[in-house]
Amino acid sequence: MNRTSRNGGKRSVLLLLCLLSISGLLGGCSGVSGEEQQESRLKLKIADISTNTTFRVAKSKGIFEKYGIEVELVNFATPAEGVNSLFIKQVDVAFGADFPLLNAAGKGDYTIFASSGTATDLSASEWKLYVRKEIESAADLKGKKLSFSRGTFIPYLWDVYLAENGIAISDVELVGQGGFDEAYVALKKGEIDAAWVYGAVLNEKFSALSEARELTDMSQTPVRIGTGLIAPTELLKKNREGFVQFLKALDEASEYAQKHPEETAEIMYAEVKQPKDATLKDLPVNPWSIGFSDKAYEGLEGQKEYMVSSGIIERDFDLKEKLDLDIVREAFPERVIDIKKGDGDQ
Repeated sequence: MNRTSRNGGKRSVLLLLCLLSISGLLGGCSGVSGEEQQESRLKLKIADISTNTTFRVAKSKGIFEKYGIEVELVNFATPAEGVNSLFIKQVDVAFGADFPLLNAAGKGDYTIFASSGTATDLSASEWKLYVRKEIESAADLKGKKLSFSRGTFIPYLWDVYLAENGIAISDVELVGQGGFDEAYVALKKGEIDAAWVYGAVLNEKFSALSEARELTDMSQTPVRIGTGLIAPTELLKKNREGFVQFLKALDEASEYAQKHPEETAEIMYAEVKQPKDATLKDLPVNPWSIGFSDKAYEGLEGQKEYMVSSGIIERDFDLKEKLDLDIVREAFPERVIDIKKGDGDQ
């Protein structure tokens, strides 16, 4: 073999070794990247309730995982309890109606970053008012004991409903209770005279009471209560892209639930033993469409004014400073209103 052939062979071997070395380095880098990607996944503890389908569908169908989010669901009796659990860092994210969201925003560094889009007439019609059989009209509620779940918007609903019917809130006795089950027992025993109730399971349960009957529903009032999502402000700042993906996951999960009601009912029964027919009844009236509308803003503003005037919120605050809509705007720009901070106008 001549010198040229030998030199050419050496160069080929060296080139091959270099390529193998580079390939190994790239493979090693790829491995590190995978680990880093796993570590960078947004990990969230989310407050949930046993009748909410969105979070459970998102988790059970792998939708959270698809969007790079690792989730643990923490169950509570009411959304308000879930929001309050933010204070002791039991969860990272909670959802709830205007009252508990504003209560949290007023007490600490928490930010509302989206609404579920459920402040509709149809959803409002599922809030039923059950009263003792002897009560025939709103006028008969004067001097009666009226139930409300602590930490919820129901005192506001009572205030509006009674005022529309010429009754002052001072003309009734509001009885704070821990939840709907407590209200059920109290209504049955005659310890209270009326209670607002939401959802197919509870409506069926209350309507079966021989001692009570349905008087009206919330759609017959001007009150519309959607739900919003809230989290610590610092957590949102540090994980903005992760929360954009989180909102996309929720929206996809809601759409999946609406398109696959039977499967969703199976999921809810398997995980929380909710009767399948109850899930099937609730789904059409409570579809989530993540965004932030005029109705969402007006609902929060009206509720805040009530809470400030009644002393529930001790120190007033600028609602716009407690909203971060850039996250939801990035996810669904066409579903978000423009709110300018620093002035009184939208």
